[in-house]
Amino acid sequence: MTRAGIGYDLHRLAEGRKLILGGIELPFPKGPVGHSDGDALAHALCDALLGAAGLGDIGTHFPDTDPQWKNVSSLLFLERTRELLSELELRIVHIDAIVIAEKPKLGPHFPAMREALAHSLGIAPSMINLKAKTNEGVDAIGRGEAIAAQAIVTLER
Repeated sequence: MTRAGIGYDLHRLAEGRKLILGGIELPFPKGPVGHSDGDALAHALCDALLGAAGLGDIGTHFPDTDPQWKNVSSLLFLERTRELLSELELRIVHIDAIVIAEKPKLGPHFPAMREALAHSLGIAPSMINLKAKTNEGVDAIGRGEAIAAQAIVTLER
């Protein structure tokens, strides 16, 4: 059995917050506003994985109303999601994701992101493809006020 899932996440950016993306901290003066660390890429991946497994979404498993998730690393969300997939005997075949942001330049950071994400998911970094796009100056993302990510995953049993 093969299953696919899609995920999306967006966070407003604010001055003085750490920019955590793909499980690593990037040097940048703004970071995501969120209950956890606000890692939009990790959140999109969680939603895609949970969706492919038929397990709902990130808010179901890691609600922003639960104080245990306050300021935690989103890599923990991916580790827990990996455990849920394992319980269903589902394995990740491939991940493809896009981060949408005007700045900073993300390409140089993709190898470290793939390593961090792969470690949390228990897969090889080569199973994760990452891309970056800008929003060509349009809307909140284009003005540098937000960052978004989209992901699609393939699972097999």
